[in-house]
Amino acid sequence: MNTAELLVRCLENEGVRYVFGLPGEENLQVLKALSGSSIQFITVRHEQGAAFMADVYGRLTGKAGVCLSTLGPGATNLMTGVADANLDGAPLVAITGQVGTDRMHIESHQYLDLVAMFSPVTKWNTQIVRPSNTPEIVRKAFKIAQSEKPGAVHIDLPENIAAMPVEGKPLERDKRDKSYAAYQTINEAAVAISKASHPLLLVGNGAIRAKASDALTEFATQLNIPVANTFMGKGVIPYTHPLALWTAGLQQRDYISCAFDHTDLVIAVGYDLIEFSPKKWNPEGKIPIIHIGALPAEIDSSYIPIVEIVGDISDSLTEILRRSDRQGKAPAYATELRSDIREDYEQYATDGEFPIKPQKLIYDLRQVLGPEDILISDVGAHKMWIARHYHCDRPNTCLISNGFAAMGIAIPGAIAAKLVHPDRKVIAATGDGGFMMNCQELETALRVGTAFVTLIFNDGGYGLIEWKQQDHYGESAFIKFGNPDFVKFAESMGLKGYRVNSAAELIPTLKEALNQEVPAVIDCPVDYRENYLFSKKSGGLNCAI
Repeated sequence: MNTAELLVRCLENEGVRYVFGLPGEENLQVLKALSGSSIQFITVRHEQGAAFMADVYGRLTGKAGVCLSTLGPGATNLMTGVADANLDGAPLVAITGQVGTDRMHIESHQYLDLVAMFSPVTKWNTQIVRPSNTPEIVRKAFKIAQSEKPGAVHIDLPENIAAMPVEGKPLERDKRDKSYAAYQTINEAAVAISKASHPLLLVGNGAIRAKASDALTEFATQLNIPVANTFMGKGVIPYTHPLALWTAGLQQRDYISCAFDHTDLVIAVGYDLIEFSPKKWNPEGKIPIIHIGALPAEIDSSYIPIVEIVGDISDSLTEILRRSDRQGKAPAYATELRSDIREDYEQYATDGEFPIKPQKLIYDLRQVLGPEDILISDVGAHKMWIARHYHCDRPNTCLISNGFAAMGIAIPGAIAAKLVHPDRKVIAATGDGGFMMNCQELETALRVGTAFVTLIFNDGGYGLIEWKQQDHYGESAFIKFGNPDFVKFAESMGLKGYRVNSAAELIPTLKEALNQEVPAVIDCPVDYRENYLFSKKSGGLNCAI
């Protein structure tokens, strides 16, 4: 047995089902070991796609997704997806090939110090230099990647080390017991909540990672506390729940801003500052905050909790609920605010204008997809509308890259989502800019049998940057480009291609595309004049309710 074979045995021991990557000279030994493994190696068309697949796999399963590249340019291509996983709290293990240790002291073909390079974008990374250390390194990598807050780790394997003979076996996986919050902090939180007149729950992705949706919904229901979620906290409470105020996190004022204006206590549950900066909702640092999470609160001048409850989130919520004597209905402002939010949402249900308004496009998406189906958003102007208008019944049914906010994630992410949940419908929502960054992975999707729909919000430019430019300067520059015929592009790859020509065609087209046995691409012109109209409306938003 050589080091590469021992590495693969360790991956099998960790329960790895897929490795996403590209073959190269310096990972030949690992590829040979994988060819005789129970692990399925999925050959991608670009290393960035491999990392995004591992990223989304980790986010959906809670188990580290694994991606593999060769050295040099293969490793640099991998970095964007690795960084995305690290900032979005998705467990990921990246493995790179490397030149032999006998070549590292000289200028060598394609050689980069990958341990130094990956250090800023990972929780931990190392190079295997002793074959016998492989089981310890792999076990440590997975433990760190999957521990709260999850993130990315990196293992660098020189080619001469990979080929060396070794004896050893995988280490037994340790069992992690839950940790529970101190009763003193729970009691302090219960007292503060009982005294608050207008408390507000702000829920982030940490609550989803902790599988605390049921406990959170019960907590909010019993104590009559309205709930806002971050972009990455969608579905933690059903959007149809009467206390759900939907999504916070836009950089501009919106209806949800009124809730923060009125509250006298924010209860942040599984909330990470990177999801929605507290300087946006607590700029003067005057709102009292209770922090409930698996880890202590991050330091920020606008986020200084009066009490921190650190431990298992579901247990913390249950124990606080038992000790709280808050009674009565939800604050009147919250009821009125929810009515305004829903009215704004519903007004686009019958909108027939073309090109289609983004609000209408996303409204129709919600009508077509079931509660358990999955929407993966790329990054661009459409992401902001999805964040605002696409609402969820279940956790992890709308995935948005928001920590690193990396364009190009949707199509690779949809492949991973379909591998994890082959029985669910999956849509990759992307702009035409994001589509062209990783559209080559549609060939991968076809080859591995993951039939999902890619919906292109087509405006012929970088719409989000145009929106920002218009807001800042009243004009835009350098954001327009040309596109191929997306229908012919899809058909040339053996996929189904569609073009939407009216608002009335969208739902029938989506339904037909979702029933295909091969991946499908829908080209849908979108009217992003709505971006500027929203900015104008939000600037004059009146919270006198």
